[in-house]
Amino acid sequence: MVAATALRDRLIALIEPVLAVLGYELVDIEWVAERGGGVVRVYIDLLPESPGHVSVEDCERVSREVSALLDVDDPVPGAYSLEVSSPGFDRVLRVPQHYARFVGSRVRVELNAARDGRRRYTGTLSAVNAQGIELEVEQLPVTVRFEDIAKARLVA
Repeated sequence: MVAATALRDRLIALIEPVLAVLGYELVDIEWVAERGGGVVRVYIDLLPESPGHVSVEDCERVSREVSALLDVDDPVPGAYSLEVSSPGFDRVLRVPQHYARFVGSRVRVELNAARDGRRRYTGTLSAVNAQGIELEVEQLPVTVRFEDIAKARLVA
């Protein structure tokens, strides 16, 4: 698990700046180890100020650029395949800017450790600041620090 996390962090550090130059936002990266290799999944979105949605052509463009980058840097051990796609309706919220972009949306947040016997909260993202987020869950405010969030994503 530690190796997968370290690889994911390295891939984010490597790929995120390249996507920004190309005009895309890195939503998330997944590394899935499989028999005989693995899969690197890169989820992209257009920058918040860009109109429209991620197209197949966008995914192809990013795939070509990221593939070339990974061929040169070679951070992934062994064989792997690369998949590039849009984040979908249940997109991951990974960095503070993602949260800020979706204030007013419904989110599901999973904590690193249980708080008051609860690890998961689903509610409306009502505020974001430098330390964390505030949700309205069952008409009550819940404040969560970024470092306490294990996973967060949009929900319908």
